[in-house]
Amino acid sequence: MKAPSRERVPVARIVFAILAVWLVTLIAGAALWPIYESRGILVAIGAGLVGGAVVAGLGARFRHPSWVVMILTALYFVAVGVPVAVPSRALNGIFPTPEGILDLLAGVALGWKQLLTVTLPVGDYEALLVPAFLLVLLSVVIGVSIATRTRVPEASVLPAVIVYIVAVAFGPDDRAASVILPIALLTAVALALIGFRQGRRRAATAALARETDEHPTRDAAGFRALAGGLVLLVLAAGAGVGAASALAPTTARTVLRTAVEQPFDPRDYVSPLSAFRSYWQEDTVDSVLFRVSGQDGELVRLATLDTYDGVVFAVGSAAVTSESGAFVRVPSTFDQSGLEGVDTSTSIEIDQYSGVWVPTVGKLRSIDFEGPDGADLRGAFFYNDTTGTAADLRGLSSGDRYQLDSVVPPSPALSDISDLEPGSAVVPEATGVPEELVTVLEEYVSGVDGPGAQLAAMLDGLAVNGYISHGVTDDEPPSRSGHGSDRLTELLSAPRMIGDGEQYAATAALMARELGFPSRVVLGFVPQDGVVRGGDVVAYVEVDTAQYGWVALDVTPPYRDIPEELPEDNAQVSRPPTIVPPPVVDTEQPDRQETPDSEQELPPDLNPLWGVLLAIATVLGWVLLALAILISPFLVIIVAKARRRRLRRRATLPADRVAGGWREFEDAVLDHGVSTAPSSTRSEVAGVTGVVGAQVLAAVADRATFSPDEPTAEDADVVWRAVDDLRGTLDSGLTRWQRLKARVSLRSLGGYSVTRIFSR
Repeated sequence: MKAPSRERVPVARIVFAILAVWLVTLIAGAALWPIYESRGILVAIGAGLVGGAVVAGLGARFRHPSWVVMILTALYFVAVGVPVAVPSRALNGIFPTPEGILDLLAGVALGWKQLLTVTLPVGDYEALLVPAFLLVLLSVVIGVSIATRTRVPEASVLPAVIVYIVAVAFGPDDRAASVILPIALLTAVALALIGFRQGRRRAATAALARETDEHPTRDAAGFRALAGGLVLLVLAAGAGVGAASALAPTTARTVLRTAVEQPFDPRDYVSPLSAFRSYWQEDTVDSVLFRVSGQDGELVRLATLDTYDGVVFAVGSAAVTSESGAFVRVPSTFDQSGLEGVDTSTSIEIDQYSGVWVPTVGKLRSIDFEGPDGADLRGAFFYNDTTGTAADLRGLSSGDRYQLDSVVPPSPALSDISDLEPGSAVVPEATGVPEELVTVLEEYVSGVDGPGAQLAAMLDGLAVNGYISHGVTDDEPPSRSGHGSDRLTELLSAPRMIGDGEQYAATAALMARELGFPSRVVLGFVPQDGVVRGGDVVAYVEVDTAQYGWVALDVTPPYRDIPEELPEDNAQVSRPPTIVPPPVVDTEQPDRQETPDSEQELPPDLNPLWGVLLAIATVLGWVLLALAILISPFLVIIVAKARRRRLRRRATLPADRVAGGWREFEDAVLDHGVSTAPSSTRSEVAGVTGVVGAQVLAAVADRATFSPDEPTAEDADVVWRAVDDLRGTLDSGLTRWQRLKARVSLRSLGGYSVTRIFSR
């Protein structure tokens, strides 16, 4: 094989290559839109297309070495990367800054993982446009270089295919149907470009043959071969799209972001409900925690807790169970378009409150941190839309300010709780539920029919029998903090039911689950005159209903005087306590009691390794499907040639088998790029090939055709063995890629072969 020419590539060829690569890259780049959904991604794709075309085009025109093209690509990336991919760090939005260049270079290595830990769409948040800009730029540079500087310009579509696969892998998991149309369009355009390039190559070969041979060329056969090939491509693409449509999942796709470990795990922190009693301490109850504008009398949510393990109600996450939702970074806005409610804007200024849990209102749409630490707080902010809980790894402290834009869902006016029916929401299964709780619940709902009526009876039972005491002053009856199974058993089995919002919310939530209602505990504050003090803390229950969705229920009994302890002789009517021991605590970790919810081991069936393996297998399956669609036309060609060979070799008459053997050898010669005139004799064809033994095969085939004696079956077998040997001789000295091109060549499928290949 000859070495590549050092002559300049024609401008027309470069322009055609650029336009072709632009087309397939734009189609593939459309899959990046669900990740960003902003003007920034359009600018990044445009800059990648233009810059990549200029760098690769100049490299092809002036035959620059590959290392020069790489350096030019890197220089262009650094020169325009900051205003294109990190616009927040660009001076006046145009000129790069040292900080911007550092973020740009860091984004090359870190941006990929950050994309998986940020909720979509990410917009132009921080440096998350860097991966998209780099991906498109490299795709165009590599694609144009392959199209203009290699012997296989058809491979120039592969970088665009990689862009599409990466975009799907890093994209959202709730748009499975959107995968089909782009991959169908990309496949069709890629196959059309491949067919067009092969047609141009065949036309050039025919033109050369006309200049060097006086015999008529096989223009008609070449045209038929090209047409037949395009038909095969269309059929294969249609079959691939049909298969993708039939096999498309109806549920959310498993992509990389569904398996990657999120940076924030609430199990690493103490359950916020465990701190309920601390807000009632003398030094905190009247302290100003934070100030709120425009939300007097409305709940400010601190955290939603849906996971109970017998020790605490904890904030759940996808690291434990998918029902709790995932904590993700919110780059610009959180899509709440499908939620009905009232749009509200709230300003919060932190005073004496501190911690990772961020007070919010309603369902978050966007958050804007102000002040000198605003950028750091913004980069460490995480949100769980399933539970409406927000957290900041940096932690809030005095002086921090932020603006919330959110949607407050309508609160239904519950005229009669008895009419409620359980909803379909799924919450993590509770473990360690005390037996006493079930026993008391059965007493409350005895003789009551219907889940709604039983829920109302349960709330009435807690209100009638329960008393409030925070146990923080001497004039209050003792009331132990905590809401583990032992504390709830003590609450429900004591002669006087004494506790506060912490115990009653946990008890009511577990009872509601026993009645079939999905439930969770909400910890928050109710501002008074725009100020939140420690005594404004509340804990209540949300239950999911079929009529209204999540409904808030105040389960704390009303304040009233607590009677004196009952006389000893009346104590016998109380239920004996059934103490349920808490889960075994690992004594080797002294800090375990401080964060019991963060140390629980995962059940064996939730091994994260299996989740990662499943995600990799799913992504690999989509990649294999895309590759199968791309190679399906070539498989059709190989199968067609195999069937043609089988029909020839198994012909009824020995003479037909001998003639078929020669035609098989002649087709192999054509597929290996040797052009022969249609009127050439067998000897002339054998001479053109220059293969030792070809003349002998031609003579045997002539004798079988023109001799009065019919050839025998043994003669036919000898001819076919010779054909196999000669085919191997044609392959000798060729590279693996050249042998593969010969196998999928359409040259021998011209003429009658295309129309009769699948029939006898």
